[in-house]
Amino acid sequence: MSDPTEANGTAGSAEAPGPAESDGGTGGRRVRVVLVDDHRMFRTGVQAEIGQTEQTGVEVVGEAADVDQAVTVITATRPEVVLLDVHLPGGGGVEVLRRCAPLMADAEQPVRFLALSVSDAAEDVIGVIRGGARGYVTKTITGADLVDSIFRVQEGDAVFSPRLAGFVLDAFASTDAPPVDEDMDRLTQREREVLRLIARGYAYKEIAKQLFISVKTVESHVSAVLRKLQLSNRHELTRWATARRLV
Repeated sequence: MSDPTEANGTAGSAEAPGPAESDGGTGGRRVRVVLVDDHRMFRTGVQAEIGQTEQTGVEVVGEAADVDQAVTVITATRPEVVLLDVHLPGGGGVEVLRRCAPLMADAEQPVRFLALSVSDAAEDVIGVIRGGARGYVTKTITGADLVDSIFRVQEGDAVFSPRLAGFVLDAFASTDAPPVDEDMDRLTQREREVLRLIARGYAYKEIAKQLFISVKTVESHVSAVLRKLQLSNRHELTRWATARRLV
């Protein structure tokens, strides 16, 4: 695990954002950013793409790989924007938001959060927005768009892709609490991620690449999901997920 304040600049993973295009200047804009993600390769890729301060205006002032590291680094550096993964060891992005609530509420120097995750699940989006994040983008975003999103969040805007924005509007427009799904509650966040990808037809190798885990770990998660849901194979799992509109 890397030092939480380490900022790396080597080439990133395939899932990292594409190169940030620039017109050669940032108009004098600057923003201090902390990267929170439990995959070091991804943090390294983001740092390499957006952390060229003279071109992008983004200064990466710290990194963290889990909830405790994140709270420590964010408190110490007081960045203007935190790029926050949803699924983290120690309680997830929602726990980081809960523990950093006083920093978000600081009228003089608020710390704002932009979720950056592989997940596009409605409950993940809604969970971090309810927790106080100002936006949510997925890891398919380009470097240029990510830089733009960071500056917009710094300025107080809310940033979402159109599909994810629909989740938020639907959730906050409803006055009824969502029904509790006891079966889903048995699954960990990582098991839910694997479940969705399996249901979408991804092979184990593709899931491993998407989530930065080994094929053997994917197999273990699938076995756990099947056991907890009392299903026999991935076809039954796909039907189960489709019935709950998780695909």
